[in-house]
Amino acid sequence: LCTGSYLDVEKTSHWFRQLVRCSWLHVPQSYSWHLVFQPCSRSCQFQLSKGKRSLTVEMLFGVRQGDSDIFVVSHPTEVQKGNSSWPETYAVAEAKFFQHIARQVPCESLHLKCLQVFTCILKGTGFSSSTWKTLVMHVLTTVPLSRWRRREFARRLWDVMAYLRRCLQSKRLEHFVLGNERLPAEISLPPAMRRVEPLNLFEHLARDPAAHRKAMK
Repeated sequence: LCTGSYLDVEKTSHWFRQLVRCSWLHVPQSYSWHLVFQPCSRSCQFQLSKGKRSLTVEMLFGVRQGDSDIFVVSHPTEVQKGNSSWPETYAVAEAKFFQHIARQVPCESLHLKCLQVFTCILKGTGFSSSTWKTLVMHVLTTVPLSRWRRREFARRLWDVMAYLRRCLQSKRLEHFVLGNERLPAEISLPPAMRRVEPLNLFEHLARDPAAHRKAMK
């Protein structure tokens, strides 16, 4: 499954697809459902159909870093597209943070509703869903959790927008996981990740005045 010394995404995808194909023949549902694989070199995608019913499934591959909540995954990024490129993901650590928050806030889903407003309703504003998620997570650590109540929903939305405004003015939005020493202890990170200098997600705005002016509008 390797190319040289590196795990090859495409070879892994092909191997897993063959594994699913062989295993499917031993599943009772294979007699009534039709399995069709979709072409994809970095994941396993297939469609199950039965009459007018259909289900599409995509399985990504991930490798855990030690016993931490940080993984490298097969999903490509804009700059990492080679077969031996496995981008790092912090999705598990972020999910555990939201679970940690949900156990403490008065309204366990209010922060998720805030996130939904920004990622869905404000989609197309020039900021990615990842940026909005980072902003909401930072605000969750700055606004007392006792204030995350339904009647204060509009205020919390304003807090997120105000935080974004300050980040744009300073051209700095720190990565929420990397270098964050205030993460809950239940989130496991490689020791070096807690000590590293926080990554500035708005670094491109500091380098590009035109992009910064556009973002400030």
